[in-house]
Amino acid sequence: MTLYAVLVDIPGSVEFYDAVHAETLRRTEGNVEGLLVHVGRQTTGGFQVIEVWESRESYERADREVVAPIIASVTGASPSAGPTSAQVEEFSPRGLVIPSGRRVLL
Repeated sequence: MTLYAVLVDIPGSVEFYDAVHAETLRRTEGNVEGLLVHVGRQTTGGFQVIEVWESRESYERADREVVAPIIASVTGASPSAGPTSAQVEEFSPRGLVIPSGRRVLL
């Protein structure tokens, strides 16, 4: 299996991240097809998201069908009007361990 991962730096408020994250959990209960790991953290310039996906296609589908509509509902803008100055770095994970049966929703 070839995994797909992204590190996204977003110069926005951490409250924006918190609102999108909470709404995503509300709508999906943390079950987004193809998502293996999601970590969000505050940075000095905004917030950062690190995600590992089963495939690039899974990431793109979730971004289009889950994340964009949620951002639109949080901001009141169209689904394509998400953060435009996000810096996205794609990478291929060299290793990933996910202990079975463990799930933490914050």
